[in-house]
Amino acid sequence: MSKQIPKFKDEDEDEERDFWSKNDSSEFLDWSGAERVLSPNLKPSTKAISLRLPESLLDALRQLANERDVPYQSLIKIFLPNVP
Repeated sequence: MSKQIPKFKDEDEDEERDFWSKNDSSEFLDWSGAERVLSPNLKPSTKAISLRLPESLLDALRQLANERDVPYQSLIKIFLPNVP
């Protein structure tokens, strides 16, 4: 660790956020002893949306979901590709 992290007035201020957006943490912290932590049980936050679908498509999705014994909304999420 070659540089000292400055003291910030308040965590709620933009000062600290602005500082870290312009500085590389490797100049202030020794990451050589850091360990990777996996958090497999974290769930991504979700947001409700309205989606207009033809009734025939929605009926087909509901039927497929019923055959697989899953809620149709969950089936839609499975069918949609994961976008990073």
